[in-house]
Amino acid sequence: MVSVQPNDQAAQLAELYDAMSPHSLLPLWEQLHALVLTEPSSPAKPWRWTYGDARKYLMRAGDLISAEQAERRVLIMENPGLPGQAAITPSLYAGLQLILPGEVAPCHRHTQNALRFVMEGSGAYTALDGEKAVMEPFDLVLTPAGQWHDHGNPTDKPMIWLDGLDIPTVRLFDAQFAERLELPAHPETVPPGDTLARYGHNLRPMRGHVADRRPAERPLFHYRHAEWRPALEAMARSAEIDPHFGHALEFLNPADGGQVLATISAHVRLLPAGFETRPRQSTDGSVFVVVEGEGEIELNGETMRLGERDMVVVPSWTKAVLRASRQLVLFAYSDKASQIKLELYQERNL
Repeated sequence: MVSVQPNDQAAQLAELYDAMSPHSLLPLWEQLHALVLTEPSSPAKPWRWTYGDARKYLMRAGDLISAEQAERRVLIMENPGLPGQAAITPSLYAGLQLILPGEVAPCHRHTQNALRFVMEGSGAYTALDGEKAVMEPFDLVLTPAGQWHDHGNPTDKPMIWLDGLDIPTVRLFDAQFAERLELPAHPETVPPGDTLARYGHNLRPMRGHVADRRPAERPLFHYRHAEWRPALEAMARSAEIDPHFGHALEFLNPADGGQVLATISAHVRLLPAGFETRPRQSTDGSVFVVVEGEGEIELNGETMRLGERDMVVVPSWTKAVLRASRQLVLFAYSDKASQIKLELYQERNL
């Protein structure tokens, strides 16, 4: 073997790289350290959006463009570490949507999974395949991939909710499809609340399969604050508190006990006044909403104040600590469902 001096090697490697480049070939040894990391290092930044500021701009948009013109009147919550990607984490999207009195957001469907978490307003609806879910503050409503959905507001007050979608995940796989219904709203197929009556009480109809009208693999799409909040309160009264989570309940798909959407998980937490969680890291990127109370969240040593309806993104493997100055109730969604299916999910309690 001929010995190559370091200076000669560097020059010859540079010549090799230049020669390979037009053929779309790259040397792995120059990039391996950036491709296979010793632990996750997300480009997303921890960030907080205050609801008051976001609402102000959203209402101004409501004065300038209609829901019909926009198709969806939404302000994207773009992570400052992911400019130009319309993403809050590398795998998730978040936005605040406004439906004004009398408006209908036209009916469409797409390959992206979506959830809606109601921030403000009462009595507007999301219709899924022709069934209306009449929404109240802090309800969780799902629009799974491929199902027709439209939104309407027959009330005299504005309605605002947080949209959470897997747009970046679907984009990664180049699997985007969307279709708009010729009608502005899907014809009603069953009375509002039909799905809740059938599947919303840890029960299901005996005849047929898991679902006789809704898709069998995902029969329930409305999780009401009026039900999840008392359940969380009851848990806080009866169960020992988890040092890393506080009191926490995960929303489940009644068909299989798994996550509510194929790619997105969601849960709620309650932290008593004065409680501080122990530090925790997990590989799922998460978006939190403050439902009640006040406190703060410490992310990789940076502390952010939390007030009602504030929204915070916690990127993958960020060391997180929560503190409640007043009893703190939180909603969160993440890409944990995707990571579990891909056998990627890990967590570390410190």
